[in-house]
Amino acid sequence: MEQASAAAIIDAHGVVTGWSEGARRLTGYPAEEAVGRTARELLAEDPPSGAVSRLSGTAVLRHRDGSTVALPLAACPVLGADGTPGGYVITVSGRPGEDGPGWVEQAFQQSSLSMSVFDTRQRYLRLNKRSCQVVGLPEEALTGRYFLEAADDNEYSRAFLEHLRRVVETGEPIHFETFTRGPAETRDHAWNIEMWPVRDSSGELVGTGLAAFDSSDQHWARQRLAVLNEAASAIGTTLDVVRTAEELVGLLIPRFADFATVDLLDWVLGADEPLAVPAEDIELRRVAHGTAAEGYPTPSVHLGDTDVYPPYSAPARALREGRAVLTGPGDPDFDRWMRVRNAQAPRNRRYRESVRSTLAVPLRARGTTMGVAVMVRAAPLDPYGPQDVVLAEELASRAAVCVDNARRFARERGTALALQHSLLPRGLPGQAAVEVAHRYLPSGSAAGIGGDWFDVIPLSGCRVALVVGDVVGHGIPSTATMGRLCTAVRTLADVDLPPDELLTHLDDLVTHLAAAGEEGEEIAELGATCLYAVYDPVSRRLDLASAGHPPPAVVLPDGTARLVPLATGPPLGVGGLPFEATGLELPEGSVVALYTDGLVDDRGRDVDHALAELCRALAAPAASLDARCDTVLKTVMPEEPSDDVALLLACTRALGHDRVATWDVLPEPGQVAATRQAAMDQLADWGLEETAFVTELVVSELVTNAIRYGEPPIRLRLIRDRSLICEVSDGSSTSPHLRRAHAYDEGGRGLLLVAQLTQRWGSRQTGGGKTIWAEQALPDT
Repeated sequence: MEQASAAAIIDAHGVVTGWSEGARRLTGYPAEEAVGRTARELLAEDPPSGAVSRLSGTAVLRHRDGSTVALPLAACPVLGADGTPGGYVITVSGRPGEDGPGWVEQAFQQSSLSMSVFDTRQRYLRLNKRSCQVVGLPEEALTGRYFLEAADDNEYSRAFLEHLRRVVETGEPIHFETFTRGPAETRDHAWNIEMWPVRDSSGELVGTGLAAFDSSDQHWARQRLAVLNEAASAIGTTLDVVRTAEELVGLLIPRFADFATVDLLDWVLGADEPLAVPAEDIELRRVAHGTAAEGYPTPSVHLGDTDVYPPYSAPARALREGRAVLTGPGDPDFDRWMRVRNAQAPRNRRYRESVRSTLAVPLRARGTTMGVAVMVRAAPLDPYGPQDVVLAEELASRAAVCVDNARRFARERGTALALQHSLLPRGLPGQAAVEVAHRYLPSGSAAGIGGDWFDVIPLSGCRVALVVGDVVGHGIPSTATMGRLCTAVRTLADVDLPPDELLTHLDDLVTHLAAAGEEGEEIAELGATCLYAVYDPVSRRLDLASAGHPPPAVVLPDGTARLVPLATGPPLGVGGLPFEATGLELPEGSVVALYTDGLVDDRGRDVDHALAELCRALAAPAASLDARCDTVLKTVMPEEPSDDVALLLACTRALGHDRVATWDVLPEPGQVAATRQAAMDQLADWGLEETAFVTELVVSELVTNAIRYGEPPIRLRLIRDRSLICEVSDGSSTSPHLRRAHAYDEGGRGLLLVAQLTQRWGSRQTGGGKTIWAEQALPDT
């Protein structure tokens, strides 16, 4: 490898001024014979044309023994203080006898790296072919020129120059990465650049070497991976179809496309079943679009509008074929589509003429095609390639799953909401006991609709039942469970059980339902809560019991508000533990507030503080009961409730003594006539003579049955409300029932007549026996 150390120094006049030992071994001339001679005297023939200007080439030297030696030589100029060449260092760049440039020179020129050498003043000394391609000028035009003279004066060039200077100043190598576009390139490239100091044999720094590796492929691979990683968290943040489409467009713009759209088939935005993709023209609804920068033309299709895509267009082909369609100028179908678009919206013609590539990807999930995403690249960006298609398909696949999830959620939510609305009371029944106002707000969380419910149930004796409940869980199962419990409560309320007994029966029902379920099946009824209250406007008494439900609040007419102290029982389905009823007397005009825990309970929220806020909101002056509902929701409800919220307000009324008449009846048959006459006199005082015939028969039958079959004490009570109510109570717990009397039976027809002549009748158990009641309509109702 002696040629590696062969070197000579020639001054500006072509005179040899330096000669190495390697040069002596190659040519046979010692230094004392070579130094001082002109370089031309050592040549056996003139160098090839162009070799001098290139500072490289094969020269034929005359050996001292008279033979010739062909050597690949390379010259490096030695610059003076004024920057002009003061001489040249000649080195052997290959093996003796090689044809053309030596392998070292060839390796330098053929390298895929962009390689160059600068002097200490950042002027070009050498460049290989790849470097010349990046700069866009030949080596001869660059040698000796200052870096910024051959580069654009931009942020990247100034940073590059600063790195060159730092190597000279510090004498240390530098590695840095950049993403920019070279002067002769049409797109940005990622570069890994190494700069190192170049020193001569004495150790003096004489220049800077540079090698730049084009890592664009790796850069774009990392970018694609980053986009996929970002897609996992950026797409599908909500269960909303349109929002999901917007998130996809936001991810594509600007890193992947200049313009992007998402169009969906109409059924995706509704509650319809999936439909097949039409074979001909396809109508799609635009739900999202975006552009990379300001100044882009307004999209031809506005958000929310529909557009018809012909079968040869990229979106229609992608939907019909179920695969990504890559197209662009030169494709007959694409050109035809653009001509149609230009005719429809000529204002965007200039932008369409700059389009380099279009990529249409169907949105498919679980075997169902829901729409298409279209991505467009315009000049000066490169057209889409195979790797871009793979990335677009992956992004569209993820977005499609999120769109399908959102569609299914919306459909299930709509079904649950419709089912829930069908079960909740629409128009609360008319009654005189309370004035009611209510609010129900379904949850907007991803968990779905919950199982909250409320009800107002008229009872006998002008009483009313107020119910509120909450089923654990969300979605259709919880809504269905809510319907079962709501129906069960109404059925048990019709039996007129006290609140604690009603919850006991409801708890038994839930336990039986859970036991009847299959092993491993989740029973939504388990863990449900319920509050049941009964208000009597005659006694102004409120009796209530709770199965794991938050206590109600009461606002008295003087404006004070407090929570009702309540012995809360276990949630429904626990079983084995009793429920305890609480009773209190309320002044007329009191407001009772029943609610579900979604109003006061939320993640990270102090429940006691929320309950205190509830009492303050209830006590605030309000123009009406409805206005009080709105005040409570605005003040107490969380900003983003994670559960359903149900609120029921009931303002109590009272029936005065002028509307209620009571008589104690001795258990003697002769008392029937006297009691009947007293009732008729009361009807006359009330001006209800028109009801006298039916009332007389009802009083006679019910009092007679109580004397004959019941036990003392016996009491008759007439209540004048929206209807006329006749109640007879006695000390026996045996409940009457209708039976069909035979032709020759002397009795058994009384209750049948009562049932036929009144609106409704029934019996309820009391603490000391039972009460049989019957209602009949008043003439003015």
